Amino acid sequence: MQQQIPPQQQISIQLDDDAAEGIYANLAMIIHSPTEIIIDFARVMPRMAKAKVLSRIIMTPMHAKMLHQALTENLKKFEAQFGEIKIHGAQNQGSKNIGFESSTHRVAEDK
Repeated sequence: MQQQIPPQQQISIQLDDDAAEGIYANLAMIIHSPTEIIIDFARVMPRMAKAKVLSRIIMTPMHAKMLHQALTENLKKFEAQFGEIKIHGAQNQGSKNIGFESSTHRVAEDK
């Protein structure tokens, strides 16, 4: 007996004016629990001692991995078209760690 595959459903995605403007972030903090990946996006400005979280994204580990794969694929396409993306200061291990990096801390599991 052959199993029928249901047709893919069309999803209508809405983008309001505020979301369409986007939010610039140059700092991301990533924490996780066994069931969630949480990414906090912030903006660090020169000579400012504080950075405010502008957006928090919470997703399942599976969706985070799918996002990782989509970013990897899109970065490869970007570099094929525009050249290698250089990460300044990556060689200097003594530099201050500001930017996009993973946290080793776990969030509480009481969610």
